Amino acid sequence: MNAINCPKTPPERVTRLATLDDVDALVSLEDQCFSSDQISRRQFRWMITRANAQLNVCVQKGELVAYVLVLFHKGTSLARLYSLAVSPLHRGSGLGQQLLSEAEHMAEAHQCVYLRLEVDPRNVSAVALYERNGFSVFGTVEDYYQDHGDALRYQKRILNTPPLTSQPVPYYEQTLDFTCGPASLIMAMRALDPSLQADRRLEVQLWREATTIYMTSGHGGCSPHGLALAARRRGFHARLMLNDSGPLFLDGVRRADKKTVLELVHDDFVAQITETDIEMTHDGFDTASLVTALESGCVPLVLISSWRFNDNKAPHWVVLVAADDNFVYLHDPDVDTQLSKAPGDTQSVPVRIDDFERMVFFGQSRMQAALCLCLP
Repeated sequence: MNAINCPKTPPERVTRLATLDDVDALVSLEDQCFSSDQISRRQFRWMITRANAQLNVCVQKGELVAYVLVLFHKGTSLARLYSLAVSPLHRGSGLGQQLLSEAEHMAEAHQCVYLRLEVDPRNVSAVALYERNGFSVFGTVEDYYQDHGDALRYQKRILNTPPLTSQPVPYYEQTLDFTCGPASLIMAMRALDPSLQADRRLEVQLWREATTIYMTSGHGGCSPHGLALAARRRGFHARLMLNDSGPLFLDGVRRADKKTVLELVHDDFVAQITETDIEMTHDGFDTASLVTALESGCVPLVLISSWRFNDNKAPHWVVLVAADDNFVYLHDPDVDTQLSKAPGDTQSVPVRIDDFERMVFFGQSRMQAALCLCLP
């Protein structure tokens, strides 16, 4: 909106960071504005004291009349407008516009590429506000609200550096804690073959084919070799980019008998690969080589350390879907609700290239693994 059309801010209206002293007023405002899907007292306290977030409140004549809450996801350049509420008695005064502009400033201050949000399509005034401010729909979440209503996903680009290279990749969310590899492979295969039926049956089948090992201590992770073979069986061409020819994931294995089994599984995968046209190199890779593969029509799957996303030192598969001079964009199959993430937070996630280049090394051995999938 042009400044000439914006209602002037009353001199007695003050916007500031929320404190714990505001929690009672925030809960009261939440009750006034929403009949369901409310933020609880405990959640407000967490957002103020511990979350990677910014919660601003608007106070007028000593009364808390509105708030805006923006979340920032670790390791990414993505912001999410989690909630915006204006007291019913103060609607129509320009507060919604003011706080939405503040949300955009928060995202800009954090160098975020996108500001994203979910909104109930039945909330006509909110939809109009977002569209008037340049937000556009990029998806729908079915059964999102407590009343089973759907939500529209909107986003606005904050940093004006559109991707130079991109590949349209349908998103698939992993349904099990240990199936990031199969979920990523499903996304890559569907990008190349939209007729592929993506469901949990295929997800589990791919895990069974590609897993390194399954033992009583837990579910095994999918090796790049196993994923390449699973893709090849389904008619796709695969190219493996590694920096080690030996078995992977041995750093965290202490028992000699378990290491022996991992080595047997690895040797079997490699033997199977030698009987196919799967390409395999052991020189490692950099971001430029992955972007080159993307430009050629391939879809790269990359093994990263999830530490920079969630403080969890675990190998994790993601899909590279776009890149520009400063960022890569990833489909992350893991929607971690404990970190207040929604599916829109894990699609085309912008990550700075320098951060990404630290993510692609895993463990003490600084292992690298990527799988580039393309049509034969």
